[in-house]
Amino acid sequence: MSVLITPPELRDLLDGGARPRLLDVRLADVRILDGGLAGWRAADGPLEAGTPVVPRGTATLRYGHLPVLSLDEAAALPGRGVLVDARARERYLGEAEPVDPKAGHIPGAINAPPTANLGPDGRFLSPHALRARFAALGIVADPAVPVGVYCGSGVTAAHEIAALALAGIGAALYPGSWSQWSSTEGRPVETAENALPARAVLAP
Repeated sequence: MSVLITPPELRDLLDGGARPRLLDVRLADVRILDGGLAGWRAADGPLEAGTPVVPRGTATLRYGHLPVLSLDEAAALPGRGVLVDARARERYLGEAEPVDPKAGHIPGAINAPPTANLGPDGRFLSPHALRARFAALGIVADPAVPVGVYCGSGVTAAHEIAALALAGIGAALYPGSWSQWSSTEGRPVETAENALPARAVLAP
């Protein structure tokens, strides 16, 4: 079964995020339309109005075919690898939290909002540019330094994982993300006020 992801536009950054999640439920042929609908229009791709009638598919979805992190594994990752917070800067810093019960981030995580993975045209940066961006954040393709990514609920993090893959860097998703962490009793929270200097925001 083939799936082509064609988001309505790129303003919510969900483009690209769906592909890793679909691959994780064992859909083998999943592709991202780089640039979304805006890119399709720019390439003079044909458009149609109305809602198409799609025949019923035969795919069987089974979760768990891509690397993921549990809550405890995400907590331990900064001590032996890199844990990336893919939310907006203000949510990472704890300056704003519109969704979850607590503001801040998982201790030791660095911030890399996926807006910086895209160029002005809404397309992913080149693999070379993405590698340079992630290297500046201390994220490199090194089997000895595992990489994990989270966001609010696991969707924007999947966009980050797609960008990391383009850069040749494998990463695991923490599906529970900040929603699970901030709702779990006893889990520490780091903010701009109590973060160590080495954990300052590294995002552009």
